[in-house]
Amino acid sequence: MANNRSSNSLVVPQATAALDQMKYEVARELGIQIPADGYYGNMATRDAGSLGGYITRKLVQIAEQQLAGRF
Repeated sequence: MANNRSSNSLVVPQATAALDQMKYEVARELGIQIPADGYYGNMATRDAGSLGGYITRKLVQIAEQQLAGRF
């Protein structure tokens, strides 16, 4: 995992590996190349925004499916 300097912290730290895996899957779906060295400084802002937005949509979709299964 790359060095993360974000001020955001995970509510469930054990989810780190699953979130990283989702990031790579979403990037592949969008055709975005994730840097092998983990440095995102050369990534276009548009690509980073697309990646983050798509991940958020997928997480909301997963949460909605889980909530729908409870009722």
